[in-house]
This record gives sequence, C-alpha cells and structure tokens, in this order.
Amino acid sequence: MQKKQTLTLEQKKERVKDFRPLDDVFFEVLADDRDFCQELLRTVMEDSGLKVCDVIVQSSRRNLYGRSVRLDALCKLGSGDMCNVEVQRADEDDHFRRVRYHASVITAKESYPGERFEKICNVHVVYISEFDIIGKGRTSYHVDSVIRETGTLVDDGLHRIFVNTVNDDGTDTSELMSCFTKTMVDNPKFPVFTRRMHELKEEEGGLDAVCEVMQKYIREATAEAEKRIEEANKGTAEANRKKMLAIRSMIQYGIPREAILRDFSEEEYLSAKKMLE
Repeated sequence: MQKKQTLTLEQKKERVKDFRPLDDVFFEVLADDRDFCQELLRTVMEDSGLKVCDVIVQSSRRNLYGRSVRLDALCKLGSGDMCNVEVQRADEDDHFRRVRYHASVITAKESYPGERFEKICNVHVVYISEFDIIGKGRTSYHVDSVIRETGTLVDDGLHRIFVNTVNDDGTDTSELMSCFTKTMVDNPKFPVFTRRMHELKEEEGGLDAVCEVMQKYIREATAEAEKRIEEANKGTAEANRKKMLAIRSMIQYGIPREAILRDFSEEEYLSAKKMLE
C-alpha cells in the first residue's frame, strides 16, 4: 500500500494558491459555509433580509442527490424555498436545459407523495458562469415564465438568475462576480467572502479541506478514465481519446497541473489542454 504523503503548510499553500472561486474544486469547499452562501445570495438576489438555514455541497455526507446529479451548493432558505447555486466554466452544453433539469430533480426530491401541487417548494437557481450566456452585456439576467399573448408573468415557483463574471454594469453583483475571478479576495463590502478565502488559502484547516476535495476530484476523474479504458477495448486510439477526456475534465475542474502530472504524463496533459483551446 502506498504511504500517504504528508505535506507541509507551505506545500499545501502552493497547491491551492492558483484556485479561484470559479473552480469547481475550490467552490465546493468555499460554499460549505452558511454565512458565505447567505452573503452571496443576498447580493445576487438583492434581498438584504434573506436567510440561509442550511447548505449541502457535493462533499457533504448529507448529500442525498447522488453522483449522477452534481449540485454545487444547495441552500435551504428561511422562507422554505430551495436555492441551487451552480458555477460553470465550460461553455459546451445547453445551460438552460441544465438548469431546468437540476430544478426538476430538486423539486422531485423535496416533494412528498400525495402532496398538493400548491405545496411544492419554490426553487431558485443562481447560475454563475465565466461567460455571458445571454450575450446582452449585463451581469445578471432574470429568466421568468411569461404568457406570450399577454406578457403576464406566471408564478410557477421556478426562479432563474444567470450571472456572469465578464460584464461590469456597476452593480454590487458585478463587484461580487469580479471576486470570483481572483485567487484572493479582500473586499470590505463582502466580509464573509474575504474571511472564507483567507481561511481556505492561509489556515491549515481550510487548506486541508481544499486538498481533500481536490484529491476526491482526482480519484473520480482517474476512476472514470480507468473505467472507460477498460470498457473500450477498441484499441489504443480509443483508449487515449477517453484518457484525454478525463484529463480535460480535471483541467476544467481547476485541478492544478502538478497534481494531474502525478497520474498522467506531460505529453498527455498538453494534448488534453490543447483540446480546450
């Protein structure tokens, strides 16, 4: 059995120094803090009185949604509503349908047999992206259900907010989104964000949490690659293609280069990185 490597404090800091809140690995740990999620949602949803009662992230033992549904941070609000915060860096999917799917899973999970539909919980989805999904130059876009013929809003309990880090429209939300692109945050307007970033980048307990989740992502990506290679049996070309996909996933998750190179070669890393260009 391979002996577990013990890292010094400085080595841990080196491993996490380039992570940003936009990176899946880092956001999972960052969001595992009720006060951080509350500060985030109060800003994005423009509700200073909003309360977050509970947060479940992927690494939480209370995560009942399973690996097939990767919800970045699921919050229960004081109103009883559920709010899913998603962070997306890759622009390679149908984001609107992704939001719809996640909202439907949450609705089904939070409902009970025989419950009247009027009692089904409201679901909010805050979708944070590194690109402007709508393409109209705004930081925030609120997507509603509307009756086409009359323009009347329909309250079906689903509320969607798409926010991005590329547009600065002078709002508090755009200032908050600029923090998501930085490796360290020091903004008095967002004291919890600032405190949380310091914990995860400078303090041993926070560093350990980030490194642990990073190793989980590496194990998942490596296991996926091994499974695909084993199932393929279609020659070296197909096996290599699937290995490239696994490495590409690691890069998109924000796994540091040196961590990936512990399991894959420099040539494989560069080939996979080129796929993203």
